[in-house]
Amino acid sequence: MRMTEQTLELDCGKPTPTFSQRLAAGFAPLASLFRMFRNRMEINALHDLNDSQLRDIGLTRADLTSAFLASTFFEDPSEHLTRSARNRWRLQLFRSSPE
Repeated sequence: MRMTEQTLELDCGKPTPTFSQRLAAGFAPLASLFRMFRNRMEINALHDLNDSQLRDIGLTRADLTSAFLASTFFEDPSEHLTRSARNRWRLQLFRSSPE
């Protein structure tokens, strides 16, 4: 038999996930929900800070309130707070730059 006549069938399809990979994929939405709930509780704790402490981290009380109003119960309000703090920092940087 010649080498050119031999063929080798390779199954190059999508590999089946292992049990641990399937288990991790199953728990991913639950972990995401837990993370969102934890972030919501942490943002609630920010209400205990005074205005100067909030200003130190680039936030205002209005940012805290708008984060909760802008997000539904199943959305993470921490993303809104991050955007608010970054926008405020950029605006302050723009105002303080020499012309």
